[in-house]
Amino acid sequence: MLRHDFRPGKLVAGLFLTAAGITYAGDAGDAWDTPWFAVIPMVVGGLCLAGAIGLLARAVRNHRDSRRTSTPPVDETPQPPVPH
Repeated sequence: MLRHDFRPGKLVAGLFLTAAGITYAGDAGDAWDTPWFAVIPMVVGGLCLAGAIGLLARAVRNHRDSRRTSTPPVDETPQPPVPH
């Protein structure tokens, strides 16, 4: 059993922030030349995408949980009398 829910929005945010860090690390190590403003669209786009994915995952999780906890339909068929 899982100890916690899977949060895909946090995964996407982490991936984009890691990519931004790698981009700056490559620039610092003289592997390539990155303009200072190049990472801003990457981070902002990644955070927006992570937010959208987080909202979608939450909606799916709430829908799934509401179906799981709904009460079963009541059986309204007449029952035969119980003999004494």
